[in-house]
Amino acid sequence: MTWGNTSGQEQDARIISHVPRARNHFSLLLVHAIILVLSMIETRHLYKTFDKFAAVENLNLAVNAGEIFAFLGPNGAGKTTTMRMLACLIAPTSGEATVAGLRVGRDDEQIRARIGILTEAPGLYEKLNAAQNLDFYARLYGLDAPTGAKQIDRYLNILGLGERRAEPVGNFSKGMKQKLSLARALLHEPQVVFLDEPTSALDPESAKVVRDFIAELKSEGRTIFLCTHNLDEADRLADRVGVFKKRLIQVDTPENLRRQLYGERVLFRVREISDAHENVLRALPFVRDVQKQDSAFSLALDDAANTTPLVVNALVHAGAAIQEVREERASLESVYLDLISSPLLEGEGAEGKV
Repeated sequence: MTWGNTSGQEQDARIISHVPRARNHFSLLLVHAIILVLSMIETRHLYKTFDKFAAVENLNLAVNAGEIFAFLGPNGAGKTTTMRMLACLIAPTSGEATVAGLRVGRDDEQIRARIGILTEAPGLYEKLNAAQNLDFYARLYGLDAPTGAKQIDRYLNILGLGERRAEPVGNFSKGMKQKLSLARALLHEPQVVFLDEPTSALDPESAKVVRDFIAELKSEGRTIFLCTHNLDEADRLADRVGVFKKRLIQVDTPENLRRQLYGERVLFRVREISDAHENVLRALPFVRDVQKQDSAFSLALDDAANTTPLVVNALVHAGAAIQEVREERASLESVYLDLISSPLLEGEGAEGKV
């Protein structure tokens, strides 16, 4: 994903240069307590077209304050375009959007002061070292020298770059640059953080550090808007996910999406499977489907939490020796692939305000 014809540094400077200067960055923290909005991000009939190409169509979305919202979709779906509109980098063609209770297109400078953004292209100054890069951006954010130094130390250490602070960024791996870019996005303690592929190119250990850090940001009350192709990461982190392809297909918690698509399934493994056991199971009124899997039955159940013990009781009375009982949980990848090929794509899409 690219951000026009500008370099990474120019893109990031464009974001930061419009942030109103603050004598003390903690004034931004005060906003966290003063601005109370149920939906930290909200769009209403949002469209973006480039010439005759529609990148985003009729997006109606509400992201709650303090949640991690994962925005999922294939390449070219319009995810980055949506993020750019919400970050006040490009103007919508039509429709409305608000961030932290402020209106995109009218309150752009105030919005930029309240958001942090990690783009897929780091856009760092490679001849400067890590601390110098962050110091440059801290000054653009309007942080005074002592506050900037404190924030730089904090985020370099959290993200495991403290010992490399004096090293030129040109020597950094892509993963290290990604972590430095994340630190840069957070120097001014934003309310809302937009993250585009935050663990891209990171090794497993570093990726876990970043995931844990994202969860910590949520615990501090921040709102995280996460674009990622890593569906396992979205499943671990997100309170809710939105599946998007020009239009919003569905929004819900990962668990609710699983239930909507597949219902609740429980696997019962027995020592010796028999037709008699299957007949007993099919006779139970709350069993909607029975599938044999080697020495196990996979059942679609109504109200699985309460009916699973009844199934166990029925099997035991039928003489079955039960070896295992466990919930069958579809992967978010399966949910995503089924939704992205949904007939809704041919229609109006789903409303994202839930």
